[in-house]
Amino acid sequence: MSIPIRQQLAVGLYVLKQKLRGVQRYPLVLMLEPLFRCNLACAGCGKIAYPEHVLNKRLSVAECVAALEECDAPIVSIPGGEPLLHKEMPQIVEQIVQRRKFVYLCTNALLLKKRIGDYRPSPYLTFSIHLDGDRERHDEMVCQEGVFDRAVEAIELALGKGFRVTVNCTLFEGESAERVAAFFDYVTKLGVEAITVSPGFSYEHAPRQDVFLQRDTVHGLYRDIFRRAKGRGWKFNHSSLYLDYLAGNQTYQCTPWGNPTRNVFGWQKPCYLLVGEGYAKSFKALMEETRWESYGTGRNPKCAQCMAHCGYEPTAVNDAFAHPIKAAIVALRGPRTGSPAVASVSAAAK
Repeated sequence: MSIPIRQQLAVGLYVLKQKLRGVQRYPLVLMLEPLFRCNLACAGCGKIAYPEHVLNKRLSVAECVAALEECDAPIVSIPGGEPLLHKEMPQIVEQIVQRRKFVYLCTNALLLKKRIGDYRPSPYLTFSIHLDGDRERHDEMVCQEGVFDRAVEAIELALGKGFRVTVNCTLFEGESAERVAAFFDYVTKLGVEAITVSPGFSYEHAPRQDVFLQRDTVHGLYRDIFRRAKGRGWKFNHSSLYLDYLAGNQTYQCTPWGNPTRNVFGWQKPCYLLVGEGYAKSFKALMEETRWESYGTGRNPKCAQCMAHCGYEPTAVNDAFAHPIKAAIVALRGPRTGSPAVASVSAAAK
């Protein structure tokens, strides 16, 4: 794990405060999605299949600030679409930073060289740059040649200007542990702060449906990757127990309210990944009106293959607070890769 101490302390104190208050459901990360428009059409994306009038919608600065104040999570992730297409994105980011919330601006980096002058380095701002593997793999997944090289150029530029930079890597069908490990070596050498790595979610409207990993193959792939980790200096932007979960060592159910989503339609039920489940008019309504018991692995067919960090990272964080010694041991030793995997929630439910 490689998360700055300042951020760890802020999140830890926030979670502790919720626990002391007896709050059962609270957000960790606000998924702020101010537009769906993108300048790429990736094979595994389910966010761009909207009609033109929807793709032209934007959340205003005021709407983004209102969402942040409603939710009051310590971290804000700004995905999309491509956030840098939003003309008011610098003002949105500045408002978040002024409130001392940690913002991850998720971008494919195609516009970063042109727009980087609109932003100032801050311990509260991270450019989370989308790279789904090496040059050949990434360009294949984003369905356009040359994107990898432009993203790497943007990473080097941002690092040179003193920005926090992470790499956001989604793993799809056909990955090999050796190739992923070589990619992790490459981005580590670039000097990024950390790597976010998650299995791709099988979006119902994605252009291709054959690219998504199935749950029964995820554990083996991640174990093979983690077996290669020793001495290579990889740093992950995850809790130790989420990585342990991916390796098949924890039986978790997702925590969908941990990463609530505000987009151009409203507050999306139940999470960032599921489309078509309805919207709430306010964060309060989202928390009170969503039938949370109807979602999650073993509860809903749409959730069957999901192991994404936006649902399971909050579960892992809660487990770490309940079992700090276990979390510390995993952080020191890394995920187990030799012992048998534990039963998944879906298997236990059968």
